[in-house]
Amino acid sequence: MTLTTWLSLLAISILGAMSPGPSLAMVVKHSLAGGRANGIATAWAHASGIAIYAFITLIGLAVVLHQSPLLFQIISYAGALYLAYLGINALRSKGGVAEKLHSGAAVQIRQSAREGFFISLLNPKIAIFFIALFSQFIGVDSDLNSKFIIVTTPFIVDGLWYTFIAFILSISSVFDKLQHHAVFIDRLSGIVLIGLAIKVCIGL
Repeated sequence: MTLTTWLSLLAISILGAMSPGPSLAMVVKHSLAGGRANGIATAWAHASGIAIYAFITLIGLAVVLHQSPLLFQIISYAGALYLAYLGINALRSKGGVAEKLHSGAAVQIRQSAREGFFISLLNPKIAIFFIALFSQFIGVDSDLNSKFIIVTTPFIVDGLWYTFIAFILSISSVFDKLQHHAVFIDRLSGIVLIGLAIKVCIGL
């Protein structure tokens, strides 16, 4: 893989990671409710889901999904259902940021990692992103080293970006300000999650 090709891959990975959406809302939620460790766990579990999509695209399954509308619809509806479930819980503050902060309840790192992983793995937007854009890098070079780079680049970029977000949120002055707006953050993240779920269903 040439440097120019890798820089193109890096740029797309950065833009994808920085795009605001349910993934950012999830990292914010767990960073506030559990602390820096929970935020980092969410970040790298989310990145693991990204790596899985990269690997799927690499081995050609993205083409199979594209050619099998029924299978793609099943995956998309499953993702939309999960996003709606998280959104409703956030609107009700059931296990959300506000409830965790006000009750002083600790969020288990395992729970943060699980939700971070599934928000990535079941997000149809990410699937579409890889099928539409990421697949262009498949076949650029067939050697094993290039395949490794194609998978690890979005994984590392995604993990580092959301780790940065978790560190920023762990700064006491930032945390104190956000703590006062915990309910608003819950409501906003809930609206984003449900909105994306509706958008996915309408688009199918």
